Amino acid sequence: MTDRAAAVDDATMKFGLLMESAQAHQRLAESQLDKLRAHTQDLDSVVRDEIRRTLVEELQMLTAETARATRALQTVRRSASLRGALWSFMFALICALAPLAVASWLLPSAAEVSALRTRRDELSLNVSKLEQLGGRIDWRHCGDTRRLCVRVNRKAPTYGEMGEYYVIDGY
Repeated sequence: MTDRAAAVDDATMKFGLLMESAQAHQRLAESQLDKLRAHTQDLDSVVRDEIRRTLVEELQMLTAETARATRALQTVRRSASLRGALWSFMFALICALAPLAVASWLLPSAAEVSALRTRRDELSLNVSKLEQLGGRIDWRHCGDTRRLCVRVNRKAPTYGEMGEYYVIDGY
């Protein structure tokens, strides 16, 4: 073999070893990439599980908070309904009591009504007596001198020695 052949064999040998080393590195890199892909997929699964778990926890807290808010609003609604009913009742009571208070203040008491009835009966009796004694007489002021005069019944008989007395109209 010649030097040139030995040199080619040396160069070929180095090149072959270099290629073999490159292939070994390539296989090693591919195996590391496969491990990295598997690890990435595992990591993706872990991240998704963590996101799901966090989302579920947050949704459960949101649901619980919503339920508490709903209960609080229902309590407020009941309280407002009771308060509204109380105000309505109080307003109706005031509206009912106001006329009663005004009536008790303005209208006479039972004792006053009794006294007024007694007074009315006395006055009715007096009016009745007065009518019998001439209370229905039609009195007037007559003439320019405004003399007192009375209406008489001309068809009734006259009285007195000279017929100077006449019966008053209505008696």
